[in-house]
Amino acid sequence: MGEVEHLNATTSSETVETRQRTGSLVERFVEYALTLSLTGLRTFGRSLQLATSSIRYLVVDVVRLRHPWRETVVQCWFIATVTAIPAVLVSVPFGVIVSVQVGSLTQQVGASSVAGAAGGLGVIRQGAPIVAALLLGGAAGSAVAADLGARTVREEIEALRTMGIDPSRRLVAPRLAAMAILAPLLCMLIIFMGLSAGYFINVVFQGGTPGSYISSFSSFASLTDLYVALAKSMIFGVIVIVVACQRGLEAKGGPKGVADAVNASVVIGVVAAFGVNLVLTQLVSMFLPTKVG
Repeated sequence: MGEVEHLNATTSSETVETRQRTGSLVERFVEYALTLSLTGLRTFGRSLQLATSSIRYLVVDVVRLRHPWRETVVQCWFIATVTAIPAVLVSVPFGVIVSVQVGSLTQQVGASSVAGAAGGLGVIRQGAPIVAALLLGGAAGSAVAADLGARTVREEIEALRTMGIDPSRRLVAPRLAAMAILAPLLCMLIIFMGLSAGYFINVVFQGGTPGSYISSFSSFASLTDLYVALAKSMIFGVIVIVVACQRGLEAKGGPKGVADAVNASVVIGVVAAFGVNLVLTQLVSMFLPTKVG
């Protein structure tokens, strides 16, 4: 009987320890999830505050003719140099892929006459804004985050604040204006290259006729699609530049902190742009459905 009681006591103690460990793991997981959620909300709040103050400074300075347009032009040139060539190199293969896939499908179902409409709308409505977001986040956003992050770890940002200069007014607002100008232009370049590549593949390799391709495209596409694509690219550009500036201004810890800021700016900016694109696509589908012209 003594051995049985000893075994029962040992089993009970082991069960209690297992429950305590399980409860501790659950508590740690809940605490980690809560901490992660609160940290994300705080970061979102700081980003929103930075975006609000920068836009306010931009509008006020433009109205009062105090905006540093020279810095804006320099940033426009910088963004153009790091994104123009990659945009061409990405948009051409993208247009070819869309044209090949759409052309193959339309030939199988006997609807070759609508290949231009399907491929063109795919490039304009989704392809061009998404490619623009990827390039702006991966090329321009990372460069801006690295620049501001390096200035932050060298304490240049603190020096500006000491002199009474708001970094969001002096550094973020010109970059925000440059991105708002360059993002639609980059989207137009991607649309042109993607449609040209799709047209070339359809006419030369898939046996399509130029008249049929252009006619079907003009029947379904409209200027509204172009306006929506340009608006999307501008919104994505603003999101990317705000995230990059926020991460760069909060970089700390030397070169490693700058590298972490660049990595975070690219990932968060692109993911945020994709999430916003999902919402915008649903809204456009609800209020601006496709109509045959």
